[in-house]
Amino acid sequence: MKLSRTVSYALQATLQLAEAESDNPVPCSRLAAEGKMPERFLLQILRNLVAHGVLESTRGVDGGYTLRQSPAEISLLNIIEAVDGPMVSSLPVAEGLHEKSRRKLEELLDQVNDEARTRLAAIRLSDLTCGHRATADAARDPMSFR
Repeated sequence: MKLSRTVSYALQATLQLAEAESDNPVPCSRLAAEGKMPERFLLQILRNLVAHGVLESTRGVDGGYTLRQSPAEISLLNIIEAVDGPMVSSLPVAEGLHEKSRRKLEELLDQVNDEARTRLAAIRLSDLTCGHRATADAARDPMSFR
């Protein structure tokens, strides 16, 4: 499975926020600098993550971005679909492929897509963090799940 650069940057930024030492908003400029990502491109990505409920943004001098939920509640699928849109299987029209074979192939690709979505939904941001912050958040919230 190949992840787009957009997804890679979104994942990197959300992991930075999950591992942040405080609950204070982190400015886009800091996320971009620390993650070696282009700031203007990252800003577009962060806006998509806000629009899809993954992040919250705060305006002003002390503004920036924070996770809307704990890292244990945000799945890899949430992040992927927030920036790349819904994961769907698609099969270009294959010349010379019999209709029955094409339908069977589409059915199998749909099953693969469903399995991928299920697995990506099971991977939580907290599973990917190296720092203590996400683990501490999960420990404080007995209703969080993995």
